[in-house]
Amino acid sequence: MKAALYCRLSVEDENRGSSKNISESIQNQQLLLLDYAKKHGYELFAIYVDEDYSGLDSNRPAFVRMLADAQAGYFQVILCKTQSRFTRDMELVERYLHHLFPLWGIRFIGIVDGVDTAERHNKKARQITGLINEWYCEDLSDNIRAVFQKKMQDGQFIGSFACYGYKKDPADHHHLVIDEPAAKVVQRIYRLYLSGTGITSIARQLTSEQIPPPSIYKQMQGLKFRSPHSSFHWSVSTIKNILKNPTYTGTLVQGKEKKISYKSKKMIHLPPECWIRIPGTHPAIISEEDFKNVQSQFQSNKRKKF
Repeated sequence: MKAALYCRLSVEDENRGSSKNISESIQNQQLLLLDYAKKHGYELFAIYVDEDYSGLDSNRPAFVRMLADAQAGYFQVILCKTQSRFTRDMELVERYLHHLFPLWGIRFIGIVDGVDTAERHNKKARQITGLINEWYCEDLSDNIRAVFQKKMQDGQFIGSFACYGYKKDPADHHHLVIDEPAAKVVQRIYRLYLSGTGITSIARQLTSEQIPPPSIYKQMQGLKFRSPHSSFHWSVSTIKNILKNPTYTGTLVQGKEKKISYKSKKMIHLPPECWIRIPGTHPAIISEEDFKNVQSQFQSNKRKKF
């Protein structure tokens, strides 16, 4: 009988270096599963590994590949360290462990927590385990959200990347410092706009001078920044975003969006009155007066269009 081994280490596994979580490492999960398979006479089909994926994520690459192979009948048993390594989503527990796996002739075994779909009497235990795992994710999500909310209210930067013109302080990644070369470009954009140069003309001018736009500039600085719109051409939207960004006045504006659910990565935009604005958190590149004048000019140009 052929067996598939599934291992997962996720973003919700905190303090990986602690004695509690050393046993959760991919290597140790594999050793445990290989030993179990050998002792029980299972022939190894494949080892599927997802690292840094949540147990609530149903689109994990190795997870999806394993399920496709299971449906194709390439193996008859799936071995995991625990049910939570397979999933922390109660809906997925019901869909696969209790519905599709029996149809596909797949036996699921969670070695440590005693989960075994061949044992009908422990179905309720599997359901309870599924609920507990999901509650854990919900509580963890709430705790993380509360921590981030507190950091934002304290004026700490929580973004992955600083906006163009700034960089993260090497001594404190929650604080922004000026990135001089990029800051000079930002100041120039404001000067040009205030002197009457249109946004399209500004974009063309910077492009013709081969000044790297923000996405390319970040990559040139060695940052792992990826954008589907990365190009050496300055776009109108990029110029407009720079001219409308209050961060350049030294005010940190965060909390503009939030997840719709702890189960989903989808974000929803929040209205401006819900944003968290903390002034004076970092050095200004643009004066308050210039920023206000730019916003007034935007409104004036809008009225002229209509």
